[in-house]
Amino acid sequence: MLRVLTLSTLFPDATRPNFGIFVERQTRGLATAEDVEVRVVAPIGLPPGPLALIHHADKLTLPLHEIWHGLPVHRPRFTSIPGVGGRWHAHHLVRALVPLLDDIRTDFAFDVIDASFFFPDGPAAVALGERYGVPVSIKARGADIHHWGTSGPTAAQVIAASHGADGLLAVSAAMRTDMAALGMPEERIRVHLTGVDLARFRPVADRPAARTALGLTGPLVLSLGALISRKGHDLVLRAVAALPGVALAIAGDGPERARLLALADELGCADRLHLLGAVPHGELPAICAAADVMALASTSEGLANAWLEALACGTPIVISDAGGAREVVASRAAGRIAHRDPASFAVAIADLLAAPPEPEAVRATASAFTWEANTAALVDHLRGLVRHGRRRTIRTRQASSG
Repeated sequence: MLRVLTLSTLFPDATRPNFGIFVERQTRGLATAEDVEVRVVAPIGLPPGPLALIHHADKLTLPLHEIWHGLPVHRPRFTSIPGVGGRWHAHHLVRALVPLLDDIRTDFAFDVIDASFFFPDGPAAVALGERYGVPVSIKARGADIHHWGTSGPTAAQVIAASHGADGLLAVSAAMRTDMAALGMPEERIRVHLTGVDLARFRPVADRPAARTALGLTGPLVLSLGALISRKGHDLVLRAVAALPGVALAIAGDGPERARLLALADELGCADRLHLLGAVPHGELPAICAAADVMALASTSEGLANAWLEALACGTPIVISDAGGAREVVASRAAGRIAHRDPASFAVAIADLLAAPPEPEAVRATASAFTWEANTAALVDHLRGLVRHGRRRTIRTRQASSG
């Protein structure tokens, strides 16, 4: 039996059902594998004192332990001090986790720690792996490397964790290259592709009828992702504004909402912008399948699940050359990689609207990204780490010592 402790600050809860849902799906696959048992620790960072009550009262009501979609999940709180760029996140995370993991070890002697996000999870996992004498795996997904791995207060912690870990995972070959460029040990980085549920995300027989059922009209461009500047929704909006009669629907919520509404008014296309809010993941297949094109102009990505979910629905994508874009858009059936400017995105979108590829040909481009393959690779990776045991190297004590 392989006993895995999955550690992830990126994990959904009742207040954020879409937050890190791909981590949940990966973990559920791992938990259903033969001879594997999983416990999940999904820490929640909160500011100290009354700030937690003022800004995060909903999270304070979450249970410390629950069964979440069949997974036993612990939700310890740790102190997340604002205004210091994450400098002490890993330190406080270790302090919060030691008593919990000491308790968990009494009836679940985990063989390996699977950290499913690089910061602050990775540095904390390395310190905990040393404490409990078990190997550690850390997975890089995108912003955890591109932001935390380059930010002054945290970059050294991220790099040190990569050298202290027994194994590393990257969501794409491009991410592996980015990690190596930061000084991480490339020989220990394994590409671990994400998955998409091909049974749920699939084309519809009548796309216009599917749009009508959702109260949307076409031609329709869809964008998926939080309303934050890194996702480039403003750039896609400017591109769509230049295409008469084309509508844009954005599934996601965040601080850029008011700015996008104001920009749509300024561009004279407010009637063609549909902000759908935080759409439950179960409703995304119908929206993806109803769109003619999915467009996302991110400044950085690892390998976005949104890309694969659209492709599985037969919807071609127009994306920036970020992260694993070239590993996904490997043929014209999948869509286009465009320069990150409104004019280039407008040309690529117009091209796909004028000559759309066959939905089944689009869907075929996502066929290699399955959760079954994701699970098999993860089990093989973790079993290998346990088989070889902890690397006998001097590990960083930065997270545990502060």
